[in-house]
Amino acid sequence: MRVFLDANILFSVAKSAGAVRELMHLLLDRGHECCVDDYVLIEARRNLTAKAPDGLISFEALLGRLHISPAQAPGPELKLVNWLPEKDRTVLAAAIRLRCDALVTGDRTHFGPGYGKMFAGVTIDSPQSLAEQLFR
Repeated sequence: MRVFLDANILFSVAKSAGAVRELMHLLLDRGHECCVDDYVLIEARRNLTAKAPDGLISFEALLGRLHISPAQAPGPELKLVNWLPEKDRTVLAAAIRLRCDALVTGDRTHFGPGYGKMFAGVTIDSPQSLAEQLFR
C-alpha cells in the first residue's frame, strides 16, 4: 500500500514515541511505501523547529525511509480537492498525483469531513482508522 503522510503525522512521529510512531514503524517494517512531498516536509520541519526542536533528529532519520517527491501546485485534481481550505488542497492533490491508496492525517478540523471517503483512488484516514484497516 502507498500511504501519503500529512505534516502533522510527521510531526507526531518525530516528537514522541507514541501510537503514531508505532504505526509508522509498522507501515515501514511491513513493506508499505510511505510518501511525502516537499510541501509537507517543510511544514513538519517548521513546526518541529518552533514547537519540538528535540524531534528534529528523529525527523531527519525518518526521511531516509520515505518516498519524497517535489511539491507541485494542484493540477487537474483541483476539482476533487476544492472542498478543503487552500493550504490543505496541495496535500490531498499530492496523494492523488502520487497514486497513493491512502492519505493519513490527524487534521480532523479540515480533513475530518473526508475521513473514510475516497477521492480519485485515495482514501482519507485518521491514524487510528488506517491502523484498524491494516492490522486487524
